[in-house]
Amino acid sequence: MTQRERYGLIGTGSRAGMYIGAMTGTVVGAEQVPGQAELVAWSDANPGRLDVYEREVVEAGHPVPARYAPDDLERMIVDERLDRVVITTPDFTHAEYIVRALRAGADVVVEKPLTIDAESVRRIGEAIAETGREVITTFNYRYSPRNSTLRQVIADGRIGRVTSVHFEWALDTVHGADYFRRWHREKQHSGGLFIHKASHHFDLVNWWIQASPVRVFASGGLRFYGAENAAARGLGLEGRPGRGTGAAGDPFALDLAADERLKRLYLDQEHHDGYLRDRDVFDPGITIEDNLAALVDYDTGATMSYSLNAHAPWEGYRVTVNGTEGRAELEVVERGSVLVGADGKVVVDPSMHPDDVPADDVRPHAERLVVQRHWEQAQVVEIPQGIGGHGGGDAYLLGHLFGRVTDDPPLGRVSGYADGVRAVAVGIAGNRSLETGEPVRVADLGLGL
Repeated sequence: MTQRERYGLIGTGSRAGMYIGAMTGTVVGAEQVPGQAELVAWSDANPGRLDVYEREVVEAGHPVPARYAPDDLERMIVDERLDRVVITTPDFTHAEYIVRALRAGADVVVEKPLTIDAESVRRIGEAIAETGREVITTFNYRYSPRNSTLRQVIADGRIGRVTSVHFEWALDTVHGADYFRRWHREKQHSGGLFIHKASHHFDLVNWWIQASPVRVFASGGLRFYGAENAAARGLGLEGRPGRGTGAAGDPFALDLAADERLKRLYLDQEHHDGYLRDRDVFDPGITIEDNLAALVDYDTGATMSYSLNAHAPWEGYRVTVNGTEGRAELEVVERGSVLVGADGKVVVDPSMHPDDVPADDVRPHAERLVVQRHWEQAQVVEIPQGIGGHGGGDAYLLGHLFGRVTDDPPLGRVSGYADGVRAVAVGIAGNRSLETGEPVRVADLGLGL
């Protein structure tokens, strides 16, 4: 019998639930997850969130992990003899915890993004070189069958050598707005959507076309959310509540009391740390962009045009990949329209809860991959059915992660440290380009690629 690996976890917000569920047998699609990982310790600055997960673990019949404070991460690793630490804390803390965990003797699994700036990337790289330990950045979108099918189409050479990519991502006025309610709204904490959200997208392109970014030219700004934009549109900010809970009749408000999961993890725990999960998206002081565009050159000679909008009326993405022998087009609709239900509720993230998205006859929930070679008619490529959230990729990611899969032919979905760096490299260069108004060469960032 294979000895189970001992895991610790730091950061018990909502995203941690996927990992905790996998290691305690309560995750969706748990049959895909090998039972080789044992959660033996965890940590969070907010003890109330630990209490929530502790109750769930007890109900699942799993032993309660040992509890440690974040300042005691090193002691947790040594005392509990941890093999790996899963990090699901806010983005700006990733580098600190990664470096500390590596030097204390554990490998690391970190939620995307790897980190938010060039200095932090260098610190992590130095710690890896010093310790020889492993860092994995989790990119669950690689495991979504629609995305891995496009990867297979390109790898099979059906469109020839890739010459260009167009990637458009639309976040709607519920999910997109959510990044302007939380800590993500402050660029010093998230790196903006170029880092926090788009690192997913940049990783997909790097992986699809098997290329590394070499130059980025970006444009964008805060054009919809925030106090100045609201005032310019005459929304009447005077007397507007500073948070969504209890604010009736505002489609941009998030009522934590109306969602039992959010209530338990955040509203009920505010007295511990004062963190507000439901701030007004039209507050002053928001420092991230809601409209972003970038041109990215790759070492293969290909170019990508990328755009992200965080206030669209529907949610999904369109990808066009042009090659020397044809073209592939992937279109995904995760929510065709944002409709407030009779109970006043709207699912925040449709990719996590696809079964709760209302039907839309004009723009139905769908995914479609079309390939057309030169001198031939277009063909629809069948996309296999996935399991669970994020386009059916979460369960497969967890299976690879906790099964210690290191090779994944022919798709190569397993991502290592270098993949995490390449993904944030585009966002870091994009942020610098936003500041300077000039194109930025990735080599000049000193990321060690």
